[in-house]
Amino acid sequence: MASKKFNAIYIKNSFSLAGPVEKRGSIKDYDIVLDDYYYNEKTFEQAEIKMQKVVIDNLLNQSRLVNSEIDLLVGGDLSNQISISSYAASHYSIPFFGVYSACASFVQTLIAGAEYLDNKRKGNVICVTSSHNLNAEKQFRFPIEYGAPKPTTTTFTATGAVSCLLTKEETNIKIESYTIGKVIDMGCTDASHMGAVMAPAAANVIVSHLTELDRDINYYDLILTGDLGCIGSKILVEFLKQAYGIKMKQHMDAGCELYLKSQEETYAGASGPVALPLYLFNKVLKQKKKQKILLVGTGSLHNPFLVNQKLTIPAVAHAISLEVNL
Repeated sequence: MASKKFNAIYIKNSFSLAGPVEKRGSIKDYDIVLDDYYYNEKTFEQAEIKMQKVVIDNLLNQSRLVNSEIDLLVGGDLSNQISISSYAASHYSIPFFGVYSACASFVQTLIAGAEYLDNKRKGNVICVTSSHNLNAEKQFRFPIEYGAPKPTTTTFTATGAVSCLLTKEETNIKIESYTIGKVIDMGCTDASHMGAVMAPAAANVIVSHLTELDRDINYYDLILTGDLGCIGSKILVEFLKQAYGIKMKQHMDAGCELYLKSQEETYAGASGPVALPLYLFNKVLKQKKKQKILLVGTGSLHNPFLVNQKLTIPAVAHAISLEVNL
């Protein structure tokens, strides 16, 4: 069984930073927005490291905590060897646990952080993730300067960083349970259609979560997937219906919702591990309409070397349940 319930794990605070394309999207009140991709640094990689540092520093200040009061820092990103999170963590004297599930990494940080706190009387864990469009595009596809045409199924890697504080102290956002997903490979080879790659993994973990915790699909007010995009979201809904007989009506995808339809440069919507927390903390939770939320982080587990070897692309999805006291 890959699911577990918690008794007293809570999200206390969060801090978000968004990029120049994201600030023109559906959300208008991020904590910080960038005017350009460099963030006053020499390279895009150094800009993303700074992005993580800024959201961690602001979270500490907002929570009135210092480094020594944080038991664990859990982080993940898209860069090779999760180098962004590791470089950012080197600026803090905090035990660091790096994780990687591609775009499912944020949910994985929540699972790891909550699991760490579960057997403790008290404690504080910071979870952090980021992605940067120009870093991820040149790593997983082609550098922007290459000028390669993109199909409409392509998603646009979101630029941003989000940190949140997990605690044993009761707040209005409880982490209630989680389910760790399986790696699913349905034979897709198109790295420009990650929604199709990840949708079956999302369906699998949703079904596993409901089955293992003996719940119906209508138990949740909202099932929020990470970055399937607008096309991948439709595939998920249809896949659940055809393969499992489940009709899912209360679904939203952060990647599909993060941008406006008028932003044609974003194609099928947002991707990247930061898409889910950007939409969760800055839209869903601020609206105060949903009490039971299932977060489903989705990740395409490819790299350019294996794609160029014509291998099929595996994917994974992890789920975590939130109970919000409105």
